Amino acid sequence: MPVASIARVLLDSSLPQLDRLFDYQIPAALAAEALPGVRVRVPLRSAGRMTDGFIVETVASVDYSGPLSELDSVVSPVPILAPEVWALARKVADRAAGSASDVVRLAVPKRQVRAEKAWLAERIASGAGTAPIPETVRAITPESYAAFAFEEAISQRRRLAVDVIPLVSEVSSRRWVGQWARAMAAAATHAIARGESAILCVPDYRDQQQLTAALDAVLPADRVVRLDARQSNPDRYRAVLACLGERPLVIVGNRSVIYAPAARLGLIALWDDGDPLQAELLSPYVHARDAALVRQEQQGCALFFFAHSHSSEVQRLVELGWLTTLAPLRSYLPKVIPTAEQTSQDRLAAQARIPSAAWREARAALEYGPVLVQVARPGYAPRLACQDCQQSARCLRCEGPLGLKTSKSVPACTWCGALAAQWHCQNCGSTRFRLVGQGAGRTAEDLGRAFPGVRVIIADGDRPILEVGDEPALVIATRGAEPIAAGGYRAILLLDGDRMLARESLRVAEDCLRWWSNAAALAARGAPTVLVGVGGTIASALATWRLSDFVRTELEDRRRLRFPPAVRVASVTGAASAVETALAAVELGPTVDVLGPTEDVAGRMRAIVRFDYGEGARVAAVLRAEIIRNATSRRRRPPGVPAGPSLPTLKVRFDDAEPFAD
Repeated sequence: MPVASIARVLLDSSLPQLDRLFDYQIPAALAAEALPGVRVRVPLRSAGRMTDGFIVETVASVDYSGPLSELDSVVSPVPILAPEVWALARKVADRAAGSASDVVRLAVPKRQVRAEKAWLAERIASGAGTAPIPETVRAITPESYAAFAFEEAISQRRRLAVDVIPLVSEVSSRRWVGQWARAMAAAATHAIARGESAILCVPDYRDQQQLTAALDAVLPADRVVRLDARQSNPDRYRAVLACLGERPLVIVGNRSVIYAPAARLGLIALWDDGDPLQAELLSPYVHARDAALVRQEQQGCALFFFAHSHSSEVQRLVELGWLTTLAPLRSYLPKVIPTAEQTSQDRLAAQARIPSAAWREARAALEYGPVLVQVARPGYAPRLACQDCQQSARCLRCEGPLGLKTSKSVPACTWCGALAAQWHCQNCGSTRFRLVGQGAGRTAEDLGRAFPGVRVIIADGDRPILEVGDEPALVIATRGAEPIAAGGYRAILLLDGDRMLARESLRVAEDCLRWWSNAAALAARGAPTVLVGVGGTIASALATWRLSDFVRTELEDRRRLRFPPAVRVASVTGAASAVETALAAVELGPTVDVLGPTEDVAGRMRAIVRFDYGEGARVAAVLRAEIIRNATSRRRRPPGVPAGPSLPTLKVRFDDAEPFAD
């Protein structure tokens, strides 16, 4: 059998023209360490430069017949880039016309020498390569689902859209979590009992705390690995090293946890895939849902999407038959009261931000426990206007809107953060402000006066609160920042619904339904949830808890308009000539069309390519080729030209959640 003497290396570079494997000769001195997955340093073919990379595979021969450069060194003997992670990175990068190295950078943290040495020493002490000692883990199926529902789904590698009961429950003494967390933890026990790992993906640390609390109640602590962006570099590196072992684990984290190494993978589960935090902010911008779909296909594991209100992308897969819906045996209908559907003799009271019906529910509930008030915006006054001419107060530096964080703070720009201490109205010259709108701080101030003696708690991005007790309190929270209440909230008021729906977004109705349903799920059994100022089909869907019907209607509308997720989209941005050349390379037809190009606020041209899913691989390959051609044909800045903004480049983003936003 030929000896594998050539290493195929992925360079750690964001340059698109280097997004391929490079062949290097393995020196005899490095033959024992130069194995697939390890970090190496290699020479580039110009200027004698060195760069880092990963060995993806070793082979005995390649098509090239000339001499090959040699590996310079093996940085670490740890195979940190697992084969399944590399396969996933390559596939999702190709699907999004991106670079595999950018995906690997998300999956593999920077090397931490101390953590690595400790891990290697522990492996040597325990006998590396030995099979793990089997342990008995009791698999659990929640009472709300059919017996063996999760067990059969995992053993048969099924793909499910799981509807979750909108309630909270106690998992240990004074620890309350949403039913979704208990259901995900129960599903993970079935994978562990089969000797397989499970990857559980949640949007943020609030959800992660609930999920880890639910896991602690059903699994030993050493079976759960936390892997998220809030960890320190050493802790994150230790977590990735732990995942390289043979012992089945439950790996919990935010969107990048989808790329965790797990060779024996039995389950991938996502909670609330419609949350914007599940969308990756770094190139190639691959959504956690899409990465999970690709990985499920590659490794043949089970795939569960848990949600109160599923995203339109999941709904599309359900209608195609690719996902199967799993509903609880006994449904629970929250008590949702849309005030817009009620008649009132007092017209002014009915139009108030908090109508009389909401006041009554809140007052009665405060006799027994906490009340949640969800608002649209943080801060004190989201917007300011001129007191004299009523025009919106704008920043004198960037023309952004001004707002107040607290009642005593100096007005500041919500875009650039500049203080408006010397502000004057550019229309009439006045220096007086008028408050427009009510943020969490101002709402708390008003409710504190209305309910004297009641504790008022503000929960938002600046003041994260994860849990509250069962004593009476008013909890003012922005959407997504609502803390869990022991025993559930005795009443919930959903304010500013009309303002939330007024946001310019393709997904505004879908997002609002998700925000409101997640908040309603925090109520105690039978407690009222008052939806203020919103009527129509979305209010009816929430009141009857027929959320999938509303999402189905949204998806039908997007099919008629050829909007995502009925079709895929790619945003092409850059200089006019580059965009025109890229669009010319894409063959247009009945399944591929272009919107634009138009000029954006930065002076660049932007076009949106829409295409059916079957055209995805071809369109991605064509646009990727144009990105490489554009990158390799750019001229360097002439000598003597002062440094300034970088020259225009061609940028492509696939499957943007907001493709039509400026």
